Amino acid sequence: MPNPRLVQFTRYPVAGECKSRLIPAVGSKGAAAIHRHLTEHVFGVLTKAGCPLTLAYTGGDRTAFMRWLGERAALVPQAEGDLSQRLLAFVDDAPIIFFGSDTPDLSPSHVSAAIAGLAEHELVIGPALDGGYYLIGMREPLPQLLTDMPWSTDQVLPETLRRAKQMGITPFLLESLSDCDLPEDLRRWPELTKLACAGHSLAEPESECSTMTPALES
Repeated sequence: MPNPRLVQFTRYPVAGECKSRLIPAVGSKGAAAIHRHLTEHVFGVLTKAGCPLTLAYTGGDRTAFMRWLGERAALVPQAEGDLSQRLLAFVDDAPIIFFGSDTPDLSPSHVSAAIAGLAEHELVIGPALDGGYYLIGMREPLPQLLTDMPWSTDQVLPETLRRAKQMGITPFLLESLSDCDLPEDLRRWPELTKLACAGHSLAEPESECSTMTPALES
């Protein structure tokens, strides 16, 4: 099997337009700072894998992303539509592994394990503790696993596993990791709360730390 293509999905970190569920805890600028950091973290991990890398982007133009992340990946705008349509736009490039930009604990070892797993299995999944997944890879196009999914719910992983079983596919499962999507998730990574407080947004550097909830400040 040739090296799989790695595809990372992300959005340009404009305050108020990303990580909206974190805004009540850290403000729009803090949420943008966290999103920027997580995108850079995942991107840095993926660039070390030695596989072709695509950044599927939205929320900014190609020039903005080149200035931000450089030329270490192919830059492709995300397709219009829901997540299914955005994923399906790339599925014919299999072997392929899809990644979000929400996983602070993603490491090169997880990516290496996914690549190795895909060499022996039709499907590889990195389960997220919220009931979704932080990566999904397929050796051949499997659009059935990406169509009409209950995205943004705790049923994404169970439904994916149910469909794979119906198709006679036994996936290779990686270590489960947590995504950072909700205010309560920040308790797991206090350094992200400090980053948000510093307000390092690309567009607006001022902090909105005063909006943080007491539970997250502790």
